Amino acid sequence: MKIIKTFVYGILAGVSIAIGGTVFLSLDNKVLGALFFTVGLFTVCTFGFNLFTGKVCYIFESDWKFALDLIIIWLGNFLGAWLTGEALRATRISSISEKAISMCQVKLSDSLMSIFILAIFCNILIFIAVDGFRNNPHVPGKYLAIFFGVTVFILCGFEHSVANMFYITMAGMWSGKSLLFILVNTLGNAVGGVLIPLLRRCFAKESLTARIRYS
Repeated sequence: MKIIKTFVYGILAGVSIAIGGTVFLSLDNKVLGALFFTVGLFTVCTFGFNLFTGKVCYIFESDWKFALDLIIIWLGNFLGAWLTGEALRATRISSISEKAISMCQVKLSDSLMSIFILAIFCNILIFIAVDGFRNNPHVPGKYLAIFFGVTVFILCGFEHSVANMFYITMAGMWSGKSLLFILVNTLGNAVGGVLIPLLRRCFAKESLTARIRYS
């Protein structure tokens, strides 16, 4: 039952991010598109859905079984983003696929190293957003963390793996190359997501060691 819930919540997170991506593709103003894209992470955090890019940030706070959960979550995110993209391609708003095609042509022509680096920076901001929502004691602060984190990563052109699953589906550009792109994007997101948590853990241990040494 837990596996099913994890997977279904992963699907719902994928759908949520895809809805954010739909808003972004529908608006010509990039700033407004980036701002309203935040509806995706807002929904995920508010309803407790399972988004890979958010959950991976806490992999070192859990046991090895959490790594298996992350795989299930990633697959759920993929399915949710793919289903949303395919469904929208069958509607009257399928015209936004033209913008998706243009975006994906640029993304898929980029080098894997570039994608990896851009993905790292993306998830540094995602961590700031989800950790702010998780730990900020003030409700306005929780949601400001989401809105600033997401808006900034989009305006910077950083790469979010789940959003790109939707864009590639909307563009109808799935291939071996695009799958490799997503895998590299995912790896970069994972690295970026754990970067700040690992550094905090390292410095926390150093501080504890220093206190013990001089006590």
